[in-house]
Amino acid sequence: MGSYLMYYMTGIIVLPVFIFALICQAKVKSNFNKYSRVMSRGGMAGADAAWRLLQLNGISDVKIQRIGGTLTDYYDPAKKVICLSSDVFDSKSIAAIGVACHEAGHAVQHAQGYSPLTFRNMVIPATRIGSSLGIPLCLIGMFINSHMLAYIGLALYGFVALFQLITLPVEFNASKRALTTIETYGFLTDDEYVGAKKVLTAAALTYVAALASALATMLRLLLVISGGRRR
Repeated sequence: MGSYLMYYMTGIIVLPVFIFALICQAKVKSNFNKYSRVMSRGGMAGADAAWRLLQLNGISDVKIQRIGGTLTDYYDPAKKVICLSSDVFDSKSIAAIGVACHEAGHAVQHAQGYSPLTFRNMVIPATRIGSSLGIPLCLIGMFINSHMLAYIGLALYGFVALFQLITLPVEFNASKRALTTIETYGFLTDDEYVGAKKVLTAAALTYVAALASALATMLRLLLVISGGRRR
């Protein structure tokens, strides 16, 4: 039971990361809500911006479709579909154009064989196993005093941290592609561009927070396992 007590006591490690993640989420929502109310002078809708970015990169086999929710936008490489939320698909706001172009940036990465994206897609199956079994195996290993099982659980959870680490360059690069296109081809004016950049920068910080959370969890588990070994 000592390991379990130590596990809960080491929760202090993830507390600052948890607070940072909450701040990042609040920043994303704040910037998105703010610039969702500011319409672009060019009058381009989010879906149109994504389509134009694809065309500029010679991509014609990617579909763009509307989905429900808010900030639920994503690119599906398996189906080659850019899914844009209703707040982005039809909206002509600065935020919508920035988010739509970001997702289109992922489609360009896929088409060009961007290596970090390819690697991230490869580790997804291991990441799913690690996220579902990693911590339970650690706790079971500590409960039955099997350090080998606990370390196996830790190693599996390591794929979660690896996935978050690989995600950083993928997301930052997609935003860079989006912002470069927006600026170069005049999707937005200079002052509007600043708003789109704030939205995408805030979103990128959430991935930093996700990586910090995964690393803090690994450190927490490692301390508990190591403490159990010393006893």
